[in-house]
Amino acid sequence: MGLMRFLVHPQEVLGDWPEVHRAHISGLDGRIYPTRVEVAGNLITCRRPHSDSGKLHVPWPVRGHGRPVLSTASLREREAPYLLALELARGKLSEIRDQCAAWQLLRMAPPPEYQAIEQSAFRLFSRATALQENAPEASRLAVDSIVQACQAAQVLVESYIEQRLAVRRHAVGHAPTLLGCTLDAGLPGSRGEIPFCDLFGAAAAPIEWRLIEPTEGKYEWEPVDALVGCCADHRLLVRGGPLIDLGPHGMPEWLSPWQNDFLNLQSFVCDFIETAVSRYTGRVRMWEVSAHANTGVALGMGEENRLALAARTLEAATRTDSDSQFFIRVDQPWSEYQARGQHRLSAFQFVDALIRSNIGLQGVNLEIAVGYRPRGSMMRDLLGLSRLIDGWSQLGVQLDVTLALPSSDEHDAQAEEDLEVDRPAWEAPWNESTQARQALEIVRLLMAKPAVTGIFWSHFDDGRPHQYPHAGLVRPDGNPKEAFEVFRNFQHARS
Repeated sequence: MGLMRFLVHPQEVLGDWPEVHRAHISGLDGRIYPTRVEVAGNLITCRRPHSDSGKLHVPWPVRGHGRPVLSTASLREREAPYLLALELARGKLSEIRDQCAAWQLLRMAPPPEYQAIEQSAFRLFSRATALQENAPEASRLAVDSIVQACQAAQVLVESYIEQRLAVRRHAVGHAPTLLGCTLDAGLPGSRGEIPFCDLFGAAAAPIEWRLIEPTEGKYEWEPVDALVGCCADHRLLVRGGPLIDLGPHGMPEWLSPWQNDFLNLQSFVCDFIETAVSRYTGRVRMWEVSAHANTGVALGMGEENRLALAARTLEAATRTDSDSQFFIRVDQPWSEYQARGQHRLSAFQFVDALIRSNIGLQGVNLEIAVGYRPRGSMMRDLLGLSRLIDGWSQLGVQLDVTLALPSSDEHDAQAEEDLEVDRPAWEAPWNESTQARQALEIVRLLMAKPAVTGIFWSHFDDGRPHQYPHAGLVRPDGNPKEAFEVFRNFQHARS
């Protein structure tokens, strides 16, 4: 049993810091260990199955930056507890220095403002290191260093975005990344059809098994035909799927009797995949074959069976239409779910296993749902998101990103019941302005990444059934939110 201990000063921080129980430790290879967190006084104890060196990751309150996940440098186990704020400051400074050096190798010029803020953060960290015997004072200086380091990271990423976007515009004349959204089933012919098509150049048509065959043997293709026809009428690029969703509520209920008969279950799934892909051959060129296979709990399937099913569905889709592009969607791409001890493979390892199988996987859709629990991702700053995309780009396949951000923390009757908006929120409470600001920053960063080929918003209209609470661009009364204007401006800039 591995054990790491950390001191927190002042102790009052723990009174309003529920996120401490979501802390987890990762190894040198990035794998997240199952982690149990205990708090006694101002001492945090993290227990895990292994005693190797590792990094602690924990949401930390940072003045002016909310509660992003911060990481320590790699730490060995020792008898004496570490001073948490000091180690988080060390980790953040190492992160921004490493990233700055990497971007300089790509001929990016860091702005002078970054250098000044980074040096200020380092001086505060140096003073804190020299005062470790005075833990309260060292923690105070380290906290100030973290604030400065987060500000330096923000300045550095903003400079990166500006320089990369300028290079991409110069090279191709416009942003080459697809900008799309899930096309709600009732949208064609409604008042939202024209605004949707004005905002986006691509649409994710929900060609999903649970919607098309809610009763065994009875297919309901008409709503999907209308969606695909609407996209053709407005010259929108269509991505179909996910054909099967292994998350909660994602599979037809009539499959339940077959959950213990995996061989026959695979046959049912592959039959539907072949039927759907062949029906829209020539009209849908991009497919999301499966979703949430890395974390899903559908039909009680274990990780090995989910991986096998994802592989079989890809084989069936490729065999049916070899000219189309086939993606899978993974949620929680930072793989925090491994901390619960129920999953052996990280999201990256899950996808890597499918790619190595050479069965026709051409892209990955990363579902980044920030501000939700229990199935969303914890909050990171833009540098954390940038490093995530850079890591996934090493797979050498296309990357799409599906985004969800809430505009309120109130109950949403149209959303899935087991999802709620996380509290406390970002640097400001979740509202329409916060949603719009975060959407603007994240989409700009993703457009600067050459590996990202498509950016899709999770759903359009909060007035229709959806997965994530308050993540739409349109209110239930039909009026647009502030984030609606963000995407309108993006589309106009690309025209």
